[in-house]
Amino acid sequence: MPEVGIRALRDNLSRYIGRVREGEEVIVTDHGRRVARIVPMERPGLLDRLVAEGIVTPPVVTERTSPGQPITPKAPVSPLVIDDRR
Repeated sequence: MPEVGIRALRDNLSRYIGRVREGEEVIVTDHGRRVARIVPMERPGLLDRLVAEGIVTPPVVTERTSPGQPITPKAPVSPLVIDDRR
């Protein structure tokens, strides 16, 4: 998997996108530090791969629930925050 700096990527974007299109992964660096990864769209994501390998199991319930009833204060909390900051 090739590593390419931001400037080189910008100057040769079509070439690197072509490599990604062929199935290769490209790592983008900024001043020698890895900052991004360009991968083909067809490649399964990390979670999909972990599920396929049996390392993790998908959630049974995919629907999110609300955290419950909101708390309604009986008095303003601003004075308490101001006191706490002193």
